[in-house]
Amino acid sequence: MADSLAPENVGGIAADQLRSIIERYERLQEEVDALRADQKEVLAEAKGNGFDVKTIRKVIALRKKEENDRREEEALLDLYKQALGLG
Repeated sequence: MADSLAPENVGGIAADQLRSIIERYERLQEEVDALRADQKEVLAEAKGNGFDVKTIRKVIALRKKEENDRREEEALLDLYKQALGLG
């Protein structure tokens, strides 16, 4: 990717440092993409074993929340459902 003829300093910008930062970011993005693909595979495996992927995603989101926040959200959801005659 690097152009060996690129100037080392252009307009006060250290080209080598900028290139290094961009290349590191690009490598990290490749790793993130690979991890997302791995996540998709895990969910596909779960689905193949009869689990509901939508529900798994909700459980994962709930696990990320603090217990107090989760309880508050669940209480509000129950209240709204009761108000609408859903449960």
